Amino acid sequence: MVARKTPGITQLPCRRETTVHQDMSNQQEIRTAVIGLGAMGSVHAKRLFNKEISGLKLSAVCDRQTSQSASFPAVRFYSDWQKLITSKELDAVIIATPHYDHAAMSVEALRQGLHVLVEKPMGVRKSDCEELLRAHAASDRILAVMLSMRVRPLYQKIRGMIRAGELGALHRVTWIATDWFRTQAYYRSSDWRGTWKGEGGGLLLNQCPHQLDLWCWMFGLPNEVSAFCTEGRYHDIETEDDVTAFLSYDDGMRGVFIASTGESPGTNRLEVVGENGKLIAEDGKLIFFRNAEPMTAFSHKTATLMGTVKFEQTEIPLSPPSVGHVGLMQNFADAIRQEVPLLAPGTEGIQGVELANAMHLSSWKHEPVSLPLNTGLFDQLLRLKIEQEELATSAA
Repeated sequence: MVARKTPGITQLPCRRETTVHQDMSNQQEIRTAVIGLGAMGSVHAKRLFNKEISGLKLSAVCDRQTSQSASFPAVRFYSDWQKLITSKELDAVIIATPHYDHAAMSVEALRQGLHVLVEKPMGVRKSDCEELLRAHAASDRILAVMLSMRVRPLYQKIRGMIRAGELGALHRVTWIATDWFRTQAYYRSSDWRGTWKGEGGGLLLNQCPHQLDLWCWMFGLPNEVSAFCTEGRYHDIETEDDVTAFLSYDDGMRGVFIASTGESPGTNRLEVVGENGKLIAEDGKLIFFRNAEPMTAFSHKTATLMGTVKFEQTEIPLSPPSVGHVGLMQNFADAIRQEVPLLAPGTEGIQGVELANAMHLSSWKHEPVSLPLNTGLFDQLLRLKIEQEELATSAA
């Protein structure tokens, strides 16, 4: 298999992702706070409160709504996140606030000497992520991203097979991820949902960071993206709820990514085609159609006009279902205490954000976009989307 580079990642100063501050012994509990007690943050806090993560202790929680404090008796409550991170009473924070706060809060937490586990996406803009990575490089702290699908045995197996060369050179990847169905009530549940000002995007920034991260993790960043992002196709929202994108790689591989929050029933089907066969991941199963010989070699030597390569169909055994967020949080704790490698380091979290930005930019400009991303142009057009949104709101 041809090794695929991952273009588009700005070369920032880097450091080992498992560096641990010397005053953190392997036996100490990591005093941890959760910032943001919304849908996901409250779940993370409850897991810490219930001692589901070995080595992480819930020492504080922070939310603008003081009513949230009742859920965590005997745990210190803050309504001001800046007072929290400067309290000198913590070792780490888990950040689960709306998207625009992710990078900025993470930067300040790192500067205060705290380890950071930030919800996905790690930033709205690639430029935000670059600033965060610079702050990380200047610190001796851990920076991880809550990209929990990386711990799923299904995707770990696919990545492992690709890296081992079992499929040979890759030719096509198609991922249909339309099982993110959301109702209009979902978008009405918070005023920031489905807005450029509140989320910085829709489907690509809220639901699909997992798939976009996994795409980059398994196949690398493309060289060029052509995307069609339809805004408010199924819902009364400002941002995209339907996406079709075409991804091109310099080694000839092509990819198609289709996602939606408006289709029911939805589909989650990943196909990976290489010289040696095809992988299909669907319904929690992984099927390998293994060719008896490479398909291009067969094509060039056979005398038949429409013959096909003989293949063997096998269901690949997978490990038991993963523990999702719990597994990633445990990995975060183990990286701090035992220097184990991070499963989702911040240096990789930027890739999915760049891919989402590229899809947006391509759709806005109605033309293909090359990577590395032109961050200045993207930031400018995003600001314009926000201004247009604000004008429409004020006029309503």
